[in-house]
Amino acid sequence: MPAMWLLSSALLWAPLAQASAVPACSGAAPSGTLSATRVPGSAPASSEPGLYEGPVWIGDALYFSDFSFGPGFPSRIRRLGPDGKLSTAILDSGSNGLAVDARGNIVAATHSVKGVVRLELASGKRSLLAGTFQGQVFNSPNDLAIGADGTIYFTDPSFQRAAAPGGQDATRVYRVAPGGKVTVVDAGIVNPNGIALSPAGDMLYVSGGGEHGVVRAYPIVGGVPGEGRELVGGVAVPDGMTVDCQGNLYVTEHAAQRLRVFSPAGKELAVIKVDANITNAAFGGADGKTLFMTGAGALWQIRLGLPGKPY
Repeated sequence: MPAMWLLSSALLWAPLAQASAVPACSGAAPSGTLSATRVPGSAPASSEPGLYEGPVWIGDALYFSDFSFGPGFPSRIRRLGPDGKLSTAILDSGSNGLAVDARGNIVAATHSVKGVVRLELASGKRSLLAGTFQGQVFNSPNDLAIGADGTIYFTDPSFQRAAAPGGQDATRVYRVAPGGKVTVVDAGIVNPNGIALSPAGDMLYVSGGGEHGVVRAYPIVGGVPGEGRELVGGVAVPDGMTVDCQGNLYVTEHAAQRLRVFSPAGKELAVIKVDANITNAAFGGADGKTLFMTGAGALWQIRLGLPGKPY
């Protein structure tokens, strides 16, 4: 493990919640077929193949993971500032999906240490929040969502399993309770990928399954997800997703180069097209109505009629 991580072997925990409240919910969900545009100046500086991933809006800026397909899948976190310029916020983050905690810090799904890590933007301190299950490290934590009570939910596929030694015997969805106990939400999805919570925090959504993928919905009762049911089928290589303030789901389809919008009942509302493989999405901007999307060396944006979650 690189020395700069300075991770404790003990679980370091503090209550987590959304740092950026979603603006007042007004407006209409997208409909029909739309096209997103590339953010100017967002092309990668390196010619090495890789992905942008895990967008999260914090304060007045968008942060996202930028990793390559080289040995260990080296990753850094980039920042798109209000001036439209890109900079590197965190070097050697080892990260994929990102979320934001109550203090405005990044919580990252990391393949470099195969765990969930808090990254404090102000100090640079890194704290391991969940590193093992049944005595073994995870495969390659991919995406995550945080409940209002601090519960963390994350997916653990095998996509970047080779980044570091060890791993699990299956790909699963996990819950990390306040205090740090890790339990399994679902072990029945091959390579679970995207994950999101409804605005009220009473429903968990997970996508995965590859070429014939699905989105599953898990009712949360007493803070614990129940049995999942298929909400949407026929999703082509589902990747990350987010939700708007009405609870509509924005599901990326990686190789299909599109994002589809579904109602909470699973009805398709809209398709947003992009021009490269897509990985994830998050709402941002001053009013929360700009949808940002990450992909294969690409960052897109589109203005919509209502706000949504910042990751």
